[in-house]
Amino acid sequence: MGGSALLWGLQFAFLTPSIGLILVALYSATPAQVGWALAIYNISGFVSTLIVPTRADRRGDYLKPLLGCGLATILLASALAVASSLPWAVLALVALGGPAGVGIGLLFAHQKHIGTSVSGIMKTRAIFSFSWVAGPPIAAFMIGLLGKRSILWAVAGIAALGLVMTVMLMQERTRSEALRPASDDDEAEVVEDSGDSVLAVLRQPRVLMLSLAFLALLGTVSASVATVSLYVTDRLGTNVIWAGVALATCAGLEIPVLLSLGRLSQRFGASLLLLVGALCGVGYYSLLVVAASPVVLVAGQLLNAVFIATVSGLGLTIFQEVVPWPGLASGLFMNTQRLGAVLAGPIVALGALPGLGYAWVYAVCAPLVVLGVLLLAWARRLSRRALASRLA
Repeated sequence: MGGSALLWGLQFAFLTPSIGLILVALYSATPAQVGWALAIYNISGFVSTLIVPTRADRRGDYLKPLLGCGLATILLASALAVASSLPWAVLALVALGGPAGVGIGLLFAHQKHIGTSVSGIMKTRAIFSFSWVAGPPIAAFMIGLLGKRSILWAVAGIAALGLVMTVMLMQERTRSEALRPASDDDEAEVVEDSGDSVLAVLRQPRVLMLSLAFLALLGTVSASVATVSLYVTDRLGTNVIWAGVALATCAGLEIPVLLSLGRLSQRFGASLLLLVGALCGVGYYSLLVVAASPVVLVAGQLLNAVFIATVSGLGLTIFQEVVPWPGLASGLFMNTQRLGAVLAGPIVALGALPGLGYAWVYAVCAPLVVLGVLLLAWARRLSRRALASRLA
């Protein structure tokens, strides 16, 4: 499972940061055209992240759709490499890029479906995060050495290896099912779990509150990361290299934190750990409001790493606890990440205000984290009430 997570992470760690560059270099896209292309691409991803996992939930099978996502990735990379014009490239991003991006969510849904422990899911999440630490620098090196199209063929090759891993997972599942006594319970559970439509699930107050909670939490993460370079140069008045040092430090610290979360969550519970992580987030954002040197920024990355790791790592676990369908739970969590990136835009724009400059971004992020925690507590309370009513 870890090998599959690494390959899925590398695919999009290579591709996602390079899409804008590819559109400009290969198809002479203007900044406005790049913006529209990425917006349409993200809309496709948003819709796909709801539809594909939900269909997988109905069938109780996440590996066949995962195989399809791998094929879509290969076709996407190939289409971008050979497309003759920008409209064809955008069409490929919309038709193939959206479904391809669902793959990692399906992998986590499969783990939940087969009963993988929280610790096991956290290890997989840590491997996925590691791929995003190593992927972008490798991709940049390849583009500089071998040219723009090289990254697309590399993505296709990694996706092909991912297909092999998925086939191996399917064979492993077939062997385990052959050893398990036949029962009608599994099929009945699939039919029962898929009785509600996606819209019915989204209208549940607990799901709505949970989504809003992580929209606020993940929106601060996106805004914080997007602002670091501007904060370093404008607020601290120093070299932008300190932003790279800060981001690299945070990414490196996230991995051991993620690995420890699985064990700690079994002892203390996901909610308590997320509260601790949120306090670290408030502390980090408050620190950057008053920070006067890049050394303080780098030192604060320990707090930032704990916050990001708990929100991104335990968030999926909490969604899977509240939403009983693994695929839809993973899809909803992934979409809160997408919408959080959208929310980050207006937050970053606050940097134009006088006085604190880009420190305004962090001054706003701190209360947003508090709001997210309150909404999460509300969602958990509604979830407990719903469980109690079903048991009554």
